[in-house]
Amino acid sequence: MPELPEVETVRRGLEPAMAGARFEAVETRRPDLRFPLPERMAERLTGRRVEALGRRAKYLLADLDNGEVLVMHLGMSGSFRVEERDESRTPGAFTRALAHDHVVFAMSSGALVTYNDPRRFGFMALIPRSELATHPLMRHIGVEPLGNELDGAVLAQAFAGRSTSLKAALMDQRLIAGLGNIYVCEALHRSGLSPLRAAGTLATRAGKPTARATRLAEDIRAVLQEAVAAGGSSLRDHAQTNGELGYFQHTFRVYDREGEPCLRGGCGGTVRRITQNGRSTFYCPRCQR
Repeated sequence: MPELPEVETVRRGLEPAMAGARFEAVETRRPDLRFPLPERMAERLTGRRVEALGRRAKYLLADLDNGEVLVMHLGMSGSFRVEERDESRTPGAFTRALAHDHVVFAMSSGALVTYNDPRRFGFMALIPRSELATHPLMRHIGVEPLGNELDGAVLAQAFAGRSTSLKAALMDQRLIAGLGNIYVCEALHRSGLSPLRAAGTLATRAGKPTARATRLAEDIRAVLQEAVAAGGSSLRDHAQTNGELGYFQHTFRVYDREGEPCLRGGCGGTVRRITQNGRSTFYCPRCQR
């Protein structure tokens, strides 16, 4: 499943095509994805202008000029493709569809934006902006980790008193938004912290952040920023909106490197894979404590 850097990469690729542009035509090639598409979706979107294109956790948010928000989730295999429209065609006459092209937006910017999803685990919803924060999709999402909002104090407050593993706590979307398996493994290795460590050890008895909490917050932000700059990680399905693959996977320190030498200078350890909460965890048992 695409994680936060992949979704942010997609948002940045879609922004020039969609932000400030109107939906001149919308084609839905099936009635549902993971869930049914919004009722009368094509009719409700046609003519509307995208005021801004944002992101919350792993959700893409297109703010519309009528007060609604088009919420888009990529699921496991969803992707957007941006192409230049053939101006010889009428706005509603789209180019030949590829397999698994399910939704197509013809934008006034001249772009053709196509949503493709082989497994159909993605979904789209139209939600009034005034109800977005309290909507079931959004109301339990935690702090955004990409900006300055995440720091050691926030981690300490979220983890204080928790005996669950640090890996599980970091992947809890109610605490931190958008973090997934790859980038948690990478951030923990940079910080020298074991994924098996109790999350509560990052807070003092008074609930204040330890030095480890401060370091981890910085490393989480650094890993995510580097991944976004690299266009995300292309392991299976992820590609950028122009069709190019991300390349952050070429800089992995531990993820998917079981049995290989630890890349921390002077460590000499070997990357190990274990299973936590049904997911593979990659870490170095020698330098991550």
